[in-house]
Amino acid sequence: MPRRRIGFWYRFAAVLCKPPLVLLIKRDWRGMENIPAEGGFITAVNHNSHVDPFAYAHYQYNTGRVPRFLAKAGLFRKGFVGAAMRGTGQIPVYRESTDALSAFRAAIDAVERGECVAFYPEGTLTRDPDGWPMTGKTGAARVALQTRCPVIPVAQWGANELLPPYAKKPDVLPRKTHHVLAGPPVDLTRFYDKEMTPDLLKEATEVIMAAVTAQLELIRGEKAPAKVYDPREVRIAQRRRAEARAKAQQEEGQGT
Repeated sequence: MPRRRIGFWYRFAAVLCKPPLVLLIKRDWRGMENIPAEGGFITAVNHNSHVDPFAYAHYQYNTGRVPRFLAKAGLFRKGFVGAAMRGTGQIPVYRESTDALSAFRAAIDAVERGECVAFYPEGTLTRDPDGWPMTGKTGAARVALQTRCPVIPVAQWGANELLPPYAKKPDVLPRKTHHVLAGPPVDLTRFYDKEMTPDLLKEATEVIMAAVTAQLELIRGEKAPAKVYDPREVRIAQRRRAEARAKAQQEEGQGT
């Protein structure tokens, strides 16, 4: 299946975004040979800075296989932003759908048309204190198992040094290096021809995230923690501590 043309809107976005990216960050880009030359596929990418979607898109653009990112469907209906989203071929996610697979129907269609669909499986900036990938959401696994397309794990590091998570101002000096490493496709064949239960999707997602983390270990030259940061577990623990404190204060008040 031939590559889709990059198109006017994507080239226009590149003209706007590439000069400041080249000025602000150096590049250490590896693994482009693992990006499929033809056909639809998914990239699963870690997320540690508000800048990294632009920096990663620059990397992917230079492979000739431009990424189509997922975004809320409502953004596609708003003036210039909507026109740019549609023009660059970004992927609407229909979160209002009660059917989990239907929520990603546009992503499935894009893969089947031969596009590269970029997933940030964590769903938000990592909250791991040391910047390692968190647990992932199951959307990438769901689309991958539905389409049986290649899933390319991509790790990046360095944009977070330019603009750390939740920071308000960039740290431009000294000039930072954006490291990207794309690995070989994740082997998900053992999940094929099985019912897409929550447990199966969770396991497939863990395999994908482990592959992304392995690439980041190579970039950083160190091992990730054995236990993956799970924001849901952290929220539950925080709530339980808050409830315990409130109960202790209440009992103390009753005792006086």
